[in-house]
Amino acid sequence: MRIISRRTLRAFWEAGHGDAEAPLRQWMQEASRAAWTGMADVKQRYAHASVIDAERIVFNIGGNKYRLVVKATFVHRALYVKFIGTHAEYDRIDVSSL
Repeated sequence: MRIISRRTLRAFWEAGHGDAEAPLRQWMQEASRAAWTGMADVKQRYAHASVIDAERIVFNIGGNKYRLVVKATFVHRALYVKFIGTHAEYDRIDVSSL
């Protein structure tokens, strides 16, 4: 899968969340090698990921300390980073509108 906006993830760990760097790099490495064709494939690998709708997935990062929201376009093999933040920040957004 292509990850669109890796820069957003890098900016997050450089902006004071350095403990997120290793888990985000691991997620990027795994996701970029994945050949997911649908949400079932994602859930098979990431059982604790939350499927919001047909396109949006929320991943728990760093021992569930952070939330990563991506929009998946399986036909184009792409994951678009829509949000990365703490649980408190995540609670303040409407994930279905991202």
